[in-house]
Amino acid sequence: MRRINGTALVVAALLATLAALAFPLWSYADRTGTGQADLAASTVSTKWGPLSAVDRDLLVKVRLAGLWELPAGQQAIERAPSQSVKAAGDHLVVGHTDLDARARSVASQLGVELPNQPTPEQQGWLRELTASTGTTYERLFANLLRRAHGKVFAVIAQVRNSTRNALIRQLADASNQTVLDHITMLEATGLVDFDALANEAADGATASPTGPPPPAPGGQVPVPAPAAPTGTQTFTSMPSGPPVGEIGSPAARQ
Repeated sequence: MRRINGTALVVAALLATLAALAFPLWSYADRTGTGQADLAASTVSTKWGPLSAVDRDLLVKVRLAGLWELPAGQQAIERAPSQSVKAAGDHLVVGHTDLDARARSVASQLGVELPNQPTPEQQGWLRELTASTGTTYERLFANLLRRAHGKVFAVIAQVRNSTRNALIRQLADASNQTVLDHITMLEATGLVDFDALANEAADGATASPTGPPPPAPGGQVPVPAPAAPTGTQTFTSMPSGPPVGEIGSPAARQ
């Protein structure tokens, strides 16, 4: 009896182990194409083309950008000590006035509901700006707005690349031009902290960058030694022979 019970326990343990190993295969077997399924489930038909959740998200983001960047730009015109920051503020007001009107028109045609208040985070940024003065205000303005524009710039590019809706495509084109103009004006103030932007981007990266190696000290780009051609002789030590330039060189023929 003990022997039978022991065998039963061993068999049960083996079955449990096999079940545990097989569970990931069962649980993920039906997940192929999940992205496609999500896209189909979140997309609605319109006469301007399919409207996805990502498309609707762009509409919301453009509207939210205008809800806080318009008052921020107006504040910069009124309070900034330097002309470059005032000019950046003016571009924000003009650009987002136009974009906001476009976003509301497109949303109305597509039946998308838009927010009427900035997010709590955006409201916090406006409070920070209101509480600052002088050069501190200008530096905060340039960097808050530059960071925000950089983030929405990436969203616009993603939507412009993938949208199948003609109205969203037009909005993405207009948004791309406006946001790039604002980025240029903010950087022209000379107050943007590019190191902070690079570090923030690095913190959010999910993969290691690829590309050529960095330059060697002195600015010379290191060049890897070429591999020996297939079928040719290779040497483990320096081959003997005349110094370079003695045979066949211009000096040798003189």
